[in-house]
Amino acid sequence: MYKVKSICVQCGSSAGNVEAYKEEAYRMGELLASEGIRLIYGGSNIGLMGAVARGCLENGGEVVAIIPEKIKNMVDMLDVSELIVVQTMHERKAKMNELADAFIAMPGGFGTLEELFEVLTWNQLHYISKPVALYNIENYYNTLIAFLKVSVGAGFIRQEHLEMLVCENNPAEILRKFAEYKPVQIAKWWD
Repeated sequence: MYKVKSICVQCGSSAGNVEAYKEEAYRMGELLASEGIRLIYGGSNIGLMGAVARGCLENGGEVVAIIPEKIKNMVDMLDVSELIVVQTMHERKAKMNELADAFIAMPGGFGTLEELFEVLTWNQLHYISKPVALYNIENYYNTLIAFLKVSVGAGFIRQEHLEMLVCENNPAEILRKFAEYKPVQIAKWWD
């Protein structure tokens, strides 16, 4: 059984235009708090980031915000358990990876996708060995999942590497699958 003590939630600093995104972000925070799992996140008090942090904090959870100084000076901060201020986005992602046992990508934009693909790549290349999930609220990630299957068919992603990505619309099911996590032991390269 894989033990998850901290989860990095990657999500939008925007709330998006579907109310369920924000509601489910808050619910994710609640779930993490109820399971005693520390939330690692990007530090914003708005959008889905703010909702997941509030859900965790308001239910007695521990929240660690990691934010670049430049962005910190542009947004209001929540009263989190721990605030880590870094200089660059690269430092932010490295610190998130250091502190997190697993990663969940919720709806978001370029930053969320970039963070998601970086941890998937790190897993694929065996720099890390940590579970990664898409929390597919309102089928937000359906077209991305379809595209990844096209990449498998085209020979750019191994099926085994795609299968290491948990895709669920139920956060409790994500946590259950994380507990069953086994790293993929296959090389990225093939002829």
